[in-house]
Amino acid sequence: MQTERLYYSMKEVKEMTGLTASNLRYWEAQFKQLNPRKDGHGNRYYTLQDIDLIKQIKYIRDDLKITRIDAIKTELNSGKKKADIRQRATDILERVKSELLEIKALI
Repeated sequence: MQTERLYYSMKEVKEMTGLTASNLRYWEAQFKQLNPRKDGHGNRYYTLQDIDLIKQIKYIRDDLKITRIDAIKTELNSGKKKADIRQRATDILERVKSELLEIKALI
């Protein structure tokens, strides 16, 4: 079983989310609650909370088709919508888990 780490590199976050480095840096500038740790060389390290926020922003932008930054901020601050996002994320993860188990059975 794999343990959760405290920090993930930008490269890892890009792979997890499908976003570009410029997207991540832009969102960092726009969303103050997204504040990855930086080392002395400027490399960014994201927590699981940062990654969850990134996924929420991406979901709002891509799935809900809300593209204006101020509208995304409003959506993030809406308690009801956060619960909806979490539920949808849980549903997606359950589907992925099921598909992975099917793939495993084929191997």
